[in-house]
Amino acid sequence: MSPLCDFVIIRELCESPLCCQSRESIHPAEPALHSDNMPRPPRRGPIRSSAKPVSCADGSSRRSMAQKTALIVYAHQSPASFNAAARDVALQELKLQGYEVVVSDLYAMNFKASATRDDIIGDVRNSEHFQYGEETLHAGMEGRLSEDIVAEQRKVTEAELIIFQFPLYWFSFPAVMKGWIDRVLSQGFAFSLEKMYDNGIFKDKKAMLSFTTGAAPTMFQPDGINGDINVTLWPLQNGILHFCGFQVLAPQIFWSPAHSPPAARAAMLEGWRTRLKGLLAENPLTFARCELFDLSFQGGFLLRPEVKEELATQPLGISTGHHLGKPLPPDNQTRAATAEDERGNGKKACGSIHTV
Repeated sequence: MSPLCDFVIIRELCESPLCCQSRESIHPAEPALHSDNMPRPPRRGPIRSSAKPVSCADGSSRRSMAQKTALIVYAHQSPASFNAAARDVALQELKLQGYEVVVSDLYAMNFKASATRDDIIGDVRNSEHFQYGEETLHAGMEGRLSEDIVAEQRKVTEAELIIFQFPLYWFSFPAVMKGWIDRVLSQGFAFSLEKMYDNGIFKDKKAMLSFTTGAAPTMFQPDGINGDINVTLWPLQNGILHFCGFQVLAPQIFWSPAHSPPAARAAMLEGWRTRLKGLLAENPLTFARCELFDLSFQGGFLLRPEVKEELATQPLGISTGHHLGKPLPPDNQTRAATAEDERGNGKKACGSIHTV
């Protein structure tokens, strides 16, 4: 867990579409909505594409240097759900593009969501006061993390692209997916104090959220009852994905499929398929660069004075989180900024304020 943040595992589920956080219901089985409408038994392991690893002369097995790899971290209880359909569209389309695709189906795997002493093999450093972040840091360095964590970390290491597919619960991830994040993206493996944000360990990888809501899009407007969706997404995309260094692609949001007619759900899936064809050519979301801050405890990790001085003349904040008391930059967490957006906000401090 991050030394700079307090991670809270969300355990409750929300049923009300008014509360945003959809526990989206199963959609009717129709050919246009799902490639396989027959009930399927729960899978007990990762789903893999048919691509074969390359056998090496030394007897080991590794992928061809040209083989692209994607990981879909998936959390839904039902194989007939809209989330399952969205997962399958991504699986099919990425395979057509030459990817080897691995799916971690967290519910089917019975993935353990709680971060506990059981995640460490052998003795802990301080049995009287167990500190998960510190203990897993050292256990990881010594090869003593539990097998399920190591298996998922191996998938992350091999993947160039990671897609998180889930229904929005309580403005956040389902508990099992948050548990995957807490346990798999451990200190030392996914981040360190020296390697975070645009200097992060996974800066050469791309990641994105793909999720369903129970609420209509109007409810997540700045004047909607749930508030601005960009604010909801900030801790997920900046505080987790960008914190680990990922280039964060704009989220794929399926608005209220449980309350949409079949034709609308089919159109959502087709739009996702179309986007996937050019997904890797997309620019990532923009975030404030580390070099704009005094990255020391003495300096408080604050914006450098000369940066704040120049930003004072600009009409908008840097990002959803770094708003500096100004209006938020529009769609900062839902759309990659264009050159026109940069010019419109007079973004010239230190050359460019954002990571790209």
